[in-house]
Amino acid sequence: MTTGVRRRMGVEERRQQLIGVALELFSHRSPDDVSIDEIAAAAGISRPLVYHYFPGKLSLYEAALRRAADELALRFVEPREGPLGARLLRVMGRFFSFVDEHGPGFSALMRGGPAVGSSQTNVMIDEVRQAAYEQILAHLGIGLQDPPARLELVVRSWVSLAESTALIWLDGRKIPRAELELQLVHDFAALAAVSAAYDAEMAGILGRILAGEPADGPFGDLVGRLGGLVPTGVPDRADLAR
Repeated sequence: MTTGVRRRMGVEERRQQLIGVALELFSHRSPDDVSIDEIAAAAGISRPLVYHYFPGKLSLYEAALRRAADELALRFVEPREGPLGARLLRVMGRFFSFVDEHGPGFSALMRGGPAVGSSQTNVMIDEVRQAAYEQILAHLGIGLQDPPARLELVVRSWVSLAESTALIWLDGRKIPRAELELQLVHDFAALAAVSAAYDAEMAGILGRILAGEPADGPFGDLVGRLGGLVPTGVPDRADLAR
C-alpha cells in the first residue's frame, strides 16, 4: 500500500496558491467578510503560516486584487480583425464573464476596496481603465500620442459606462446579460455619433467605422432599432430650416 506524501511548496508557489484561494473567496463574498482563518483553512495550512507569506490581510487582499486587475485588463484584448462592432461585442462578453464569475471581488476592485483597503487599489483601478482605453484606441487605429480630444472623451466615457453598468447589473441581475453586452456596444456607437454631430474629425472617424460594418452586425442592428423609434412625419433639418 502506497502512502500519499504531501509535496512541500516553494515560497513563490505557496504565495500564488494563497492569492488564488483568497481571490476565489473574495469572488463570492465581500473581502471584509473573509477572514485569514478561512483563507488558511481553504489553503490547507495554519493561520501563522499565512502570515509567514503575507504580513497581513491587506497585503494578501492587494495581491489578489492585482491578479484580478491583470485578468480583467486582458479581457479587453481582442484581435484587430473584422468589423469593430463584432469585436466590441466579444470584448463585452469576456468582460461580463469576469464580472459574473468575480462579482464581490469586481465590486471591491472598482469601488476602491474594503474598509481595510489602501490607495494601491485605486492605482490598480486606473491601470485597468487605462488598459481598456488603450485597447479601444488601437482597434480604432488611433495612436496613443495626442488622440483627438473628443475621441478620448468618447472612449473614456464608454469605459466608465461599462464599469458602472456592470456594478448596477450585479445588484440583482435584473436585465439579461446578453442584452446589456449588446446595449453597451450600441452605447459606444451612440456616443461616437453624438460627438460626430459636433466635430468633423469625429465624423470622419465614425464614417470609417461604419464603412466596415455589415447590416447584420451590432451597429447595423442599432440603426434598425433607432429607425423603428422615429415617428413618421418628423421633420428633418432641411424642413426645419425652411
